[in-house]
Amino acid sequence: MLFALVTLGTFILMEGITWCTHKYVMHGFGWYLHEDHHQPGYPHVFEKNDAFFVVFAIPSMLLFFFGIRPELNFLFFIGLGILLYGLAYFLIHDVLIHRRFKWFDKTNNWYFKGLRKAHKIHHKHLGKHDGECFGMLYVPFKYFKQYKN
Repeated sequence: MLFALVTLGTFILMEGITWCTHKYVMHGFGWYLHEDHHQPGYPHVFEKNDAFFVVFAIPSMLLFFFGIRPELNFLFFIGLGILLYGLAYFLIHDVLIHRRFKWFDKTNNWYFKGLRKAHKIHHKHLGKHDGECFGMLYVPFKYFKQYKN
């Protein structure tokens, strides 16, 4: 039970870490890697921005490695929480919002519509300044109001 709470807690904490990283790193000194993500109609399958998936995967992999040595311990479950958040991020951000893969094209869910709207507001700013809506799973309620029944 404790390991499940560690995994869930890590997953939840990752939203805050992602928000801070997006606002202060991606829209700060890491803008070089993130900039192509804000350009409409970027023509390549991969973006420089995809390097951030690797950046977030490295701690998860290290935590898995050290979380099974000398025996299974809490580090493994922290790594699992990061991995699960990364999977959620991929499915929400790349598949559902940006539709880089056409897997969930016909979703009509109010929550997903609100996420999409907030992200669209984020992308209306093509530069690194004046951004808003840096979260991924949690965005201000005002973006959901028009879709909630």
